[in-house]
Amino acid sequence: MLHYLQRHPFAVRATFRHSLVLTYALPSSRLAPLLPPGLRLDLWNGWAFLAIALVDTAALRPAFLPALCGANFFLAGYRIFVRHGQSLRGLRVLRSYANRRFMVHAGNLLTRYNYHPCQSHLAASPSTLNVTFTAPGADLAVTAHLHRPDLPPSSPFPDLPTARRFAGPMPYTFDYEAQTHSLVQIRGVRTHWDLRPVAVDVHRAAFLAPYPEARLANAFYVHDTAYRWEKGTVLPL
Repeated sequence: MLHYLQRHPFAVRATFRHSLVLTYALPSSRLAPLLPPGLRLDLWNGWAFLAIALVDTAALRPAFLPALCGANFFLAGYRIFVRHGQSLRGLRVLRSYANRRFMVHAGNLLTRYNYHPCQSHLAASPSTLNVTFTAPGADLAVTAHLHRPDLPPSSPFPDLPTARRFAGPMPYTFDYEAQTHSLVQIRGVRTHWDLRPVAVDVHRAAFLAPYPEARLANAFYVHDTAYRWEKGTVLPL
């Protein structure tokens, strides 16, 4: 009966104190095998995209509870940009990390986001954000320069407006429920979402080691913003 619990059974709210998302472009043939039935890659000029989200999360709790009941923790996630049907754009979560054991257990009980424990360090100043986290096979270290709105030299995008289309988070996230051959669709609702393009130095990204052809496509930062995930909706295939 676990799969019934993993359908995101209630709405969740949180505040993102800091959120840095790095998006990498890869050939579509590299990411297509990672998709479940019902989803296809969200492509641009033949490129597929994998995002690494690094989030300093505050007051995460069921939406019906006050903020003082919420949990503060570091969250990292690896996601693929996907489409469902004719028009829905979203993300397919491959793996997630949290620096609190409770959040790992709760995440795996209520979602299929594949949570694992990690150790993390985040240091913010007016001009930079330094993030490191360590976990088997997924160590990452990055410095974001918050006042340099540059696209990486390796980016396939011609300009920032195009790059912003693949900045995340997207309107929807999708899980696959094998027991019923269904998708679980989770809608995200955000407020005051003022994405800032930033230049980054990626010192280490172990998760990408199997993908040497990955190209850093963009990096965007946002801070002190509210986010809400609605209760999951089951879509039979």
